[in-house]
Amino acid sequence: MTEFDQPPNSFRHWNIELEGAIATFHLQVDSNAPAFGKYELKLNSYDIGVDIELANAIRYIRFSNPEIKCVVITSALDGTFCAGANIRMLAAADHSHKINFCKFTNETRLEMEEASQHSGIRFLAAINGACSGGGYELALACDHILLIDDRQTAVSLPEVPLLGVLPGTGGLTRLIDKRHVRRDRADVFATKAEGVLGEEALEWGLVDELAKPSNFADAVSARAHSLVADTNRIEGTPVDLSPLNVEVSDQQISYRWVDLKLFDRYAELKISVDQSSAWRLQTARELDDALCRLRFDFPQIGTLILQTEGRVEDVLVHDAQLHSPADHEQHETALLWKRCLSRLDLTSKTLVAAIEPGSCFTGILFELALAADRTYMLDGCFEDEEQPLPPAVIRLTATNFGAMPMANDLTRLASRLWGNEGTLAQAAELKNSDLIAAQALAAGLVTITPDDLDWADELRLFVEERCSFSPDALTAMETNHRFCGPETMATKIFGRLSAWQNWIFTRPNASGPDGALQRYGTGSRPDFDNYRT
Repeated sequence: MTEFDQPPNSFRHWNIELEGAIATFHLQVDSNAPAFGKYELKLNSYDIGVDIELANAIRYIRFSNPEIKCVVITSALDGTFCAGANIRMLAAADHSHKINFCKFTNETRLEMEEASQHSGIRFLAAINGACSGGGYELALACDHILLIDDRQTAVSLPEVPLLGVLPGTGGLTRLIDKRHVRRDRADVFATKAEGVLGEEALEWGLVDELAKPSNFADAVSARAHSLVADTNRIEGTPVDLSPLNVEVSDQQISYRWVDLKLFDRYAELKISVDQSSAWRLQTARELDDALCRLRFDFPQIGTLILQTEGRVEDVLVHDAQLHSPADHEQHETALLWKRCLSRLDLTSKTLVAAIEPGSCFTGILFELALAADRTYMLDGCFEDEEQPLPPAVIRLTATNFGAMPMANDLTRLASRLWGNEGTLAQAAELKNSDLIAAQALAAGLVTITPDDLDWADELRLFVEERCSFSPDALTAMETNHRFCGPETMATKIFGRLSAWQNWIFTRPNASGPDGALQRYGTGSRPDFDNYRT
């Protein structure tokens, strides 16, 4: 079982140094500590284990170190910054792991950029040695790239010429959309396996600054302090991110407020709510952990049924603080919910919300229903219960109108009602009102409202139907439907790049016995089928 919640004192691959307002992440990959298999992590190449540590390091800085305003990412190895994703790992991994690995690393890079934009933490890539593939993509996610000018250190994206795949962590998109590198130069760069050195890299916009080896450390320090001076971060009391308390069995993964029941082809994820002030942060962490485990450890599960349980009044208290955070902890917790919900949007599972008596799909938790591909809401009560609960209600709050945008910068409500401005305006008029099934259906907020007699059969038939379809076709269909409207850099990376990478990884030119991933480092060139399709 993959462990995603890892405190810095357990890291094998990153050394964290804190000094004043600056944190330095030194990458020193333990070559003998792969996440799975028997490959060797040479030249600071990384696998999912290395990136899980990086994701945790960023999150700990955001919550537990509010004094930090700049993170320097560099290498502890002489002559090597990062060689990118480990090729032996990619060659040995099954297709599902390849894709989820790329997706997770993309989400981590996007979290860096969001931390810069919304938390006031600037990121500085201090490239002090060879920087290729995913290593350069890591640098591209930073606010500033400083390259050592020693006449031998290059930056490169060698995936196309050497591996027969695409840069998997947004490199192609960030070159043009973020750094505005000319597309003809981007074409040259992405097909030049040896990469680009100092002055040319600076001229082309591949890096922002050069420094000679003799004054590299001083240049890094000066740039880091200038980035600190150029940002405003909400300071406050450090937040202790205690280890998640999780119980794992073959049928269930249970946390304090999140419960995941596992079946053969589907799972039920329930979020419970109470009045505890710890609920907001802890539930976001638990939900995030559960979604990551679902992706990596349960690829056979194709459908996720989303449920909630608790009092609407309790959700409203938490929801108000998430919509209008008043301090450091509340601010970062709201951003974590935003990132967690985005991870839900990007999860390749059919999402279906089941709203029934006892549910509390309100405000922040109604975002789960808006993220779903379909939403079922029971019309009435379960009549066969001795003391039937009142009919389920949903409630829109201010949170649903802008506080938790998707990767396409739209609210989930706007995405659901895309192009129906009148219906969206009517939804705004219903804000803060309890809506029963018939009202929610009329407002376009739910899909189907079965009664007590049909409820169980409707959900069962839906799950059975979903299991009968091609999972590949479903993933493509659902992603198309979830991200309507304008494109952003994030939707291009996940919708366009990930779709192509998914296809490329199944092609024999990349993953076949004579493909580039299998023959890399053997001295034999790959045998490509040169027909284009």
